[in-house]
Amino acid sequence: MTYQPTVQETFSLIKELVSIPSPSGNTEKVIGFVGRYLSECGVETVRNRKGGLIASIKGTNDKEHRMLTAHVDTLGAMVKEVKSNGRLKLTTVGGFRWNSVEGEYCQIETSSGKTFTGTILMHQTSVHVYKNAGDAPRNDENIEVRIDEKVTNADEVRALGIEVGDFVSFDPRVQITESGYIKSRHLDDKASVAILLKLIKHIQSEKMTLPYTTHFLVSNNEEIGYGGNSNITPETVEYLAVDMGALGDGQSSDEYTVSICVKDSSGPYHYGLRKHLVDLAKKNEVDYKVDIYPYYGSDASAAIRSGHDIIHGLIGPGIESSHAFERTHASSIENTEKLIYHYLLSEMVKY
Repeated sequence: MTYQPTVQETFSLIKELVSIPSPSGNTEKVIGFVGRYLSECGVETVRNRKGGLIASIKGTNDKEHRMLTAHVDTLGAMVKEVKSNGRLKLTTVGGFRWNSVEGEYCQIETSSGKTFTGTILMHQTSVHVYKNAGDAPRNDENIEVRIDEKVTNADEVRALGIEVGDFVSFDPRVQITESGYIKSRHLDDKASVAILLKLIKHIQSEKMTLPYTTHFLVSNNEEIGYGGNSNITPETVEYLAVDMGALGDGQSSDEYTVSICVKDSSGPYHYGLRKHLVDLAKKNEVDYKVDIYPYYGSDASAAIRSGHDIIHGLIGPGIESSHAFERTHASSIENTEKLIYHYLLSEMVKY
């Protein structure tokens, strides 16, 4: 069977997803969006206690299951301290470097649900005042949020309702270019979430029957290490994480192909499933790259660490400048979507 993704539709869905703030620990709004999308597709979902969302489609074989996962939580921050100068000191949520968000617009959400905008800056930003503006360390001590409100001290900030523990999200600045790129924060992993949602919609609209009962987990704690390590049915044999391919020196992944990960910081992924994915890509003329990510972990590796007896794999679109100024191309989205489509219709790996 052939499948030709409508990439512009996927891009539009990615744009909607990245525009919903969802740092790890505060994902209710985006999970709600995903739940409504799947409900409109006629798919029932359940929430796990961690706040993730699981959609299941019954297949011809209901004794052996598959699970695919993509995570909707993103990098972000929390208020660590309300400073005496009326600014906010932050602590990171997820693994990134402060230099990657210096100068970024942000949103502070209070525990009561109010939101305020601001900018993430170095304390020593002004070159007219600070001699060390260029070389001062970009760290927890020097990075702060300048709130877009008339506040000059801690009491005035607290009067707004802002306190320690409030979540801070980063402006995605999403753009879709005429040359076929989408650039935005949080393509990790909302690009993959959009791909899975599109495929579920296609399966439902075409009234397709999958060979195996298949679960789709939209996890919400991947960036802090444990998003997909629960709610895996005992019948689950294969577990495929759909996340990003990391680009850089020494990497084979690029922004135009689907990346098939063979090893990350947790060790090798299942050899049989890896070969199966490569064979599917070759057979169906899907452009792919095989790669190793040295400083990376996925929901699939989290599931293995938690003791599940599964065959695990990891694929995803190639994302440039991961955990920073991310970008990918329509062809990478297309190739990833096509490979997952053919995987869903394929026979399981013999283990």
